[in-house]
Amino acid sequence: MGTTVGTPAGRRITELFAAVDAEVRLHAVDLDDTRRELDVGADEQVVLASVFKILLVLEFARQADAGQLDPRERVRVTAADQLGGWGTAGCADEVEMSLRDLAYFTMTVSDNAAADALLRRVGLDTVRLLAAELGLERTRITGGPRWQLETMIEDAGAADAAEFAARYPALDAGRLSRFRALDPRHTTSATARDITTLLRLIWQDRAGSPAACARVRELMSQQIFRQRLAHGFPDEVLIAAKTGTLPGLHNEAGVVHRPDGRRYAVAVFARTAGPAWRSSAVDRAIGRAARLAVDSLVNSPSTPPAHPV
Repeated sequence: MGTTVGTPAGRRITELFAAVDAEVRLHAVDLDDTRRELDVGADEQVVLASVFKILLVLEFARQADAGQLDPRERVRVTAADQLGGWGTAGCADEVEMSLRDLAYFTMTVSDNAAADALLRRVGLDTVRLLAAELGLERTRITGGPRWQLETMIEDAGAADAAEFAARYPALDAGRLSRFRALDPRHTTSATARDITTLLRLIWQDRAGSPAACARVRELMSQQIFRQRLAHGFPDEVLIAAKTGTLPGLHNEAGVVHRPDGRRYAVAVFARTAGPAWRSSAVDRAIGRAARLAVDSLVNSPSTPPAHPV
């Protein structure tokens, strides 16, 4: 049976986010005994933001392993493709690289331009079919990073990205709440439980071939951002994760590998009322909540034997 928000661990997690003026939706599950879980609003719809890239890179890895595309195929990321931000998205000049390097940048630095280029190659409808195939019944995919940016520009009443950047600081919480990109009813969304299910299938080699699943695990373990899930654990605990960030949205999903061999999937979706893209307090709360969730499962009765290392 799952642990709910009404338990001591669930209440502590809710209070942790209330202290930083945020709401949280969280699911944590023991990958070797799925009866052992912690649920804080885990079945409520949430905006995925860049957590969606786990599915995208999984579909790329599946197609590459099946021979449907050549991972060495070269792709040019042009000035028109560059959205700003990390990786190729922030480059001053055009960039050319392989599909597998686009996947690397998509996962490790959450490169939005690389993600859009990869999505064009593997196909939006194919990623949607993958979600359905894996039984992610609450997962809805509307588009990639460019689609999100374009809706934000339109919803802000701006003509282009430059005007949006100029108008953004003056936008209040009420106006932002009407942005489609921030509303799970109108953008790429899922539930925390769907995302831990996705992670479980990847870690159990059930989301594709063993080689494809291993590639996704490897890329997630190389994410450079360490201020969220990883913040809550000591260095000897290994974290493979993917962040997701939009105004007021602070997400991360990943798998926690303890030294004893036990593995736990954790998905945390935090939302603040304000328009901030970054909040160190919320980031720290994500790490602490993940630690509380995992510790509650570790210390629950009938702990199963450790997964072999």
